[in-house]
Amino acid sequence: MRVVRLHTAGDLQLHEEDPPVAGPGETLVRVTDVGICGSDLHWFEEGGIGDAQLTRPLVLGHEIGGVAHDGPLAGTPVAVDPAIPCGLCRQCRAGHRNLCPSIRFAGHGAQDGGLREIMAWPTELLHPLPTALGPTVGAVLEPLGVAIHALDLAHLRTAASVAVIGCGPIGLLVVEVALASGATSVLAVEPLPHRRAAARERGADVVLSPHEVTQRLHTLEVDVAVEAAGNDTAVEQAMALVRPGGRVVLAGIPNEDRTSFPASLARRKGLTIVLVRRMKDDVYDRGIRLVESGRVDATSLVTSSFRLEEAATAFDLAARRAGLKVLIRL
Repeated sequence: MRVVRLHTAGDLQLHEEDPPVAGPGETLVRVTDVGICGSDLHWFEEGGIGDAQLTRPLVLGHEIGGVAHDGPLAGTPVAVDPAIPCGLCRQCRAGHRNLCPSIRFAGHGAQDGGLREIMAWPTELLHPLPTALGPTVGAVLEPLGVAIHALDLAHLRTAASVAVIGCGPIGLLVVEVALASGATSVLAVEPLPHRRAAARERGADVVLSPHEVTQRLHTLEVDVAVEAAGNDTAVEQAMALVRPGGRVVLAGIPNEDRTSFPASLARRKGLTIVLVRRMKDDVYDRGIRLVESGRVDATSLVTSSFRLEEAATAFDLAARRAGLKVLIRL
C-alpha cells in the first residue's frame, strides 16, 4: 500500500509498505479522505508540536474519513476518532478521555495517522456515517468535534453573544455551532479577507479584521470569546472583547510553546480562561446530527483536494493559509 511519511520538517516522502493486519478489537479501514489541520502544519513546518518532537518518519493526518474494509462495519463509511485513550486512568474513568496522559493520537508522536491507504484502528473508535453524508464528511467531523467541545467549555447560554478570533476551519465551525446552539450574535475576527467572507457566509453578523477590532474596542462586548488563531494578539483581543465575568476559550495552538497576555486585563475583568484539549466522547454523534440537520455545512469548508502523491503540494498550500480546508483524497 502507499504511505506518506514525514522524515524531517518539510520532507514528506511517498513509500510502498505492507498493509497492516487488524489486531483484536480492530477493523481495517480503507482511507478515502484526510484533512490537513493546523497541528499537522506544526509537524510539517517545525518537525514537532510543543514538547512532542519527530523521532522517526511519521504518518501525519488525524482528520480521517474512510470505509470499513472488514469486520462488523464492512462496507460502511466511517469517521475515525483519532484518539486512543487508555480507558483505565483516573481521567478516562471520570469521562475525560481527552485528558488521558497515556492517550495515543493519530499522526502524533509514535502513533501513525491517516496518510496511508489502509489503517487498522479500534472498532469502537469508528463512527458509522449515514450513507447520504459519505466519508468526506468523516474527515471534517474531527475539527467539528473540536468546535463543539470548545463551546461546551464556553458554557454557552441561550441568546449569548460570541466572538470568534481566528476564522480558519475550526473558527468557522465555531461560528456555525454557536449559532446552532442559540447564540444570537457572532462577531468574527480574521486578518485574511477570504476567511472573513467565509465567516460572513456562515452567519457571523459582525466581521472585522484585528485592526478594525482595535479601533472599535470601546463599542464591542460579548459574553464569550473563542480564540482559534494561536497567537498572543488574538488571545489579548479575545480578553478585551469579553465582558467582565465572561469566559475566554483558548483553542489555538501557538507556534512557540507559550501563551502570554496582560494579567491586569484578565484579572480586573475576573475572566474565566479555559483551554481546549481535543474533545470528549459524544462529539462525533452530535456532529453527525448537526451536519444531517443542515445546521452545519461541513463539506463547503473543503476548498482544495489533492491525491496522496501530491501531499507535499497540499501541505505547502495549507501552510500559506490559502483557501479553507485542504483535503487529501486517496
